[in-house]
Amino acid sequence: MKEAKQNMLLYRVAQLASWFVSVFLFRRKILRNEIKGKKGPFVIIANHQAALDFTNLIGATSRPMSFVVSSSFYNTLPVKGAMRRIGVIPKQQFQTNIHDLKRMKAVIEQGRILVLYPAGLMCEDGLSTPLPTGTYQFLKWIGADVYVARTSGTYFATPKWGKGVRPGRTYLDIYQLFSKEELETADMQTVKEMTDAALSFDAYREQEALGIRYKGGFNIEGLENVLYQCPHCGEEYTMRVVGQRTICCEACGFSHESDEYAFLHNSGSIGEELRYVSDWSRKIYEDLKAKIAQGLENHLSCTTAIHMIDEKKNKFVEVGRGEVSLTDSGFSLQGSIAGNPIDEQIPIATFCSLPFSPGRHFELQHGDVIYRCVPDDGRLVMKFINMVKIFYELNTAAHARL
Repeated sequence: MKEAKQNMLLYRVAQLASWFVSVFLFRRKILRNEIKGKKGPFVIIANHQAALDFTNLIGATSRPMSFVVSSSFYNTLPVKGAMRRIGVIPKQQFQTNIHDLKRMKAVIEQGRILVLYPAGLMCEDGLSTPLPTGTYQFLKWIGADVYVARTSGTYFATPKWGKGVRPGRTYLDIYQLFSKEELETADMQTVKEMTDAALSFDAYREQEALGIRYKGGFNIEGLENVLYQCPHCGEEYTMRVVGQRTICCEACGFSHESDEYAFLHNSGSIGEELRYVSDWSRKIYEDLKAKIAQGLENHLSCTTAIHMIDEKKNKFVEVGRGEVSLTDSGFSLQGSIAGNPIDEQIPIATFCSLPFSPGRHFELQHGDVIYRCVPDDGRLVMKFINMVKIFYELNTAAHARL
């Protein structure tokens, strides 16, 4: 399958625009660049801390790259025609069909560079998202050398839960993970372990070592949508951000204050200090996982507006309302769209997470259809996402034992 030839003029424009972002927003520093001057086809797999991570990578070589992006993101771009002409490949997140595979394979067969963000999502709490299990089979199947592009710091510059930007130093490290020949002989467990190790991260622990100051990095407005449970009293949806830098529990008074390095400090006399947002988030996750394992919380539902992509407007628009429910077997979406009843049952066995915006919405993908659920109570979004991750983790562990 032959892909359309990339428009090099448009590609150079994209590189130039990305250069400005990487220099003035991300203040990028490249630690290693083992793809510089490399010829022939290869794959780059990258970790994903922020929406604009690609701007740090696109200029690492003068050769054009073909970036794989989510269909949801691609179809809401007003310039998607230009994206196609510079070689961007849209695909459904956490799902890969034959057409997607052929398009990606064509890039390698034509001697070009394919770029993947296997986690599929930028992180919301500084912790990497687990990789879909199909990632490892894909790397063995694609038949090319594999490089890692590992970014540090972009999470703090443009946090998923916040507004605006917080300029500060970021780093990019590009190195070879596997040669084509090594992948041909490596067993799947080795591929998994090496890939996971290369792409996993805890941005807060990295920041402890790097000590980068971010302009306005103390501003944690929006973080309450991720840290929705008090670690001291256990109450949910009682966390509030006051004065940009203090997050506190309205139920018990537990409070922490942030600094320009994005660390938290106990600002009251209640509870223990949780210096890292990642530790706080992990505690919420582990507490919920224990409840699910005990059968105490296996269902979550809410009323929601339903949005879908308007192809003419290149954006999501509200098309109906309904109720969305989640159990360990999947999602149920019931209601009406444009006056017609809808009753969708969407399995989640392959979903290690979902596209989402904390406090706002999450997306359900059913085949080629994308439903964006905008709950009436946006505080529930993060709990839905945590439950999806937990069900995936528990199901994956159960299959591994069989």
